Amino acid sequence: MEYNRTKSLADDSRKKLVNILAADLTEKNGTSPPRLMKEKYANGIVTLFPYLRDPFKEKGYEHYYDGKSDTGYLAWRIKYIQRNIAQERRSLEASTEEKSGDELSGGPTARRELQCPEVHLSEEECLEAMSLMRHSADENTVKKKMKQTFAHRRSMVLDPQESSNILSHFPRFKDIKGLIEQDFVLMFGEDTTGRLLEKWPTTLKRKIIKQCGKLPSTKELEDLLLAADPQEGDDGGAEFGWDSDFASILLLLHLIPPTSQGRRRPGRMSASQAEKHLVVFKKSGTSIEEHLDSITTSTQPYLLAVGKQKNRISQYFIILDKTAIPCMSNSSLSAFDELFKAHFVFGTAYHIMLYNVFTFIQTTIYNIDVGKVRERPRIAEIRARLLH
Repeated sequence: MEYNRTKSLADDSRKKLVNILAADLTEKNGTSPPRLMKEKYANGIVTLFPYLRDPFKEKGYEHYYDGKSDTGYLAWRIKYIQRNIAQERRSLEASTEEKSGDELSGGPTARRELQCPEVHLSEEECLEAMSLMRHSADENTVKKKMKQTFAHRRSMVLDPQESSNILSHFPRFKDIKGLIEQDFVLMFGEDTTGRLLEKWPTTLKRKIIKQCGKLPSTKELEDLLLAADPQEGDDGGAEFGWDSDFASILLLLHLIPPTSQGRRRPGRMSASQAEKHLVVFKKSGTSIEEHLDSITTSTQPYLLAVGKQKNRISQYFIILDKTAIPCMSNSSLSAFDELFKAHFVFGTAYHIMLYNVFTFIQTTIYNIDVGKVRERPRIAEIRARLLH
């Protein structure tokens, strides 16, 4: 009845479905059922409930059971039946990451064929262009030389010994806006580059707000829902929260939360804790240099939002290697878009607490490296809900 009404299944209903099927499967085939039987049951789910099928995967039911990696909701439930839940979480997390790391290659740190025709400059010509860019006051000249040195820069980004020196060799990232966007276009083309800004306000934002409205209520979640969709409630409740677009982005952290990191790592983080690795807010007048000086550890890029209050930001910066790179726009959606692209431009892996959200953005919205990166079943489940 729920599926017929909503064309989907809520989290609780999906858990009940998986528990029932796992119990039936193990009762008829033992506690270690063969792979073919698990695939048969998983296929049965998306056959009976076609809107639960993941359109981005070959068979569509891999988030319920993926025979290649022995993961998915059915596989996890069966392993829980075999062991207690604590042992299952630790062992499954470790084994899945090890397998996926060897078998899959994709994401910001991957080598890839460039979309643009390369401009072949000799080493001497590259050094000459880099020297010219350092001192040129003309932005058009800098952008032209950045294009010409793109292939050289990509080889440096992918070189472990050189990657940390990119901002030293190409310091104009620090003062000329749009260079991250330009490099991303050269990597993936114009069509790919604009997908987030095209899809988010027209279709995805409303669907994400609707899905998050079904999650168990917390104060943080309710504040974000009110900020993302103030027409649904009292405008005053969102007065000091993020603007509507950024609140809807942060809702993704609740819809696709951070994954438990196992026994030797910090364990499961809340969406609110993960938010701190995505964006930091500072009041107007705060010294940017003092903020940079306060950074004690090397971290993945994040946004620094500077303004009178969270929903009145005057400037966004991408913080990378204790350097503030100004974003092209003070629009929150554009700043998040640029932050995502910075991972690819600088060859930086996603922060582990943001891996699920950024991977969802990468595969589902930008369609980059589909099938080449490790995706949690939750990503495929949410994708199926949103795209259908």
